[in-house]
Amino acid sequence: MKGILYGVGVGPGDPELMTVKAICMIRENKIIAVPGTKAEETVAYQIAVQTVPELKDKELVPISMPMTHDRAVMKENHEKGAELIESYLDQGENVIFLTLGDPTIYSTFSYLQRIVESHGYETGLVSGITSFCAAAARMNIPLVEWNQPLHVIPAVHRLEGKLDQAGSYVLMKSGKKMEQVKEILTESKREVCMVENCGMENEHIYKDIKEIPDSAGYYSLIIAKEPKEGKE
Repeated sequence: MKGILYGVGVGPGDPELMTVKAICMIRENKIIAVPGTKAEETVAYQIAVQTVPELKDKELVPISMPMTHDRAVMKENHEKGAELIESYLDQGENVIFLTLGDPTIYSTFSYLQRIVESHGYETGLVSGITSFCAAAARMNIPLVEWNQPLHVIPAVHRLEGKLDQAGSYVLMKSGKKMEQVKEILTESKREVCMVENCGMENEHIYKDIKEIPDSAGYYSLIIAKEPKEGKE
């Protein structure tokens, strides 16, 4: 029997926001894969180990997932990672791949999942709390109300156009293009807040666009809501 590859969301950063399901999956399996070259230094590991200290005794499998827009480099690393994971699956071992937030939202796991599935292996997903839900809760605000739609955009990849649709916008991965993002936000006249490193020790909260610095970390998430009725 071949093992199963599971993408397991560990939540946005606060270890207390890990699900019971995620904790059980880590405890019940011995092979834990993480995205990075040094397992113990990855954000996903550092979140999970606080809630599941037994993680230190597991067999950790680092999977190199460099942050690059070069599709050839990405493909090469994804295929190498899939090959390594499959070597454990062939031994009948399940592999638990830890991923930030939820594995269905812009997750690096999806690339590995497609490759492994194409080779005939079984995979599964364990949902985690998303970064934008956690950020809204941290700001003590609703993301959307009544019949408002929610637009989730990876800002680093899509900065063309205007934020002119009804409802609320979530801009993820905004850090490297923050100056340009702020220009678009200012033009939109929306109510803006940002949480950087939500739930982590180095968390920063910005309640107005004027507070947001031009340089921000990779884990910066912006919520842009429609102006309240009666406001410009």
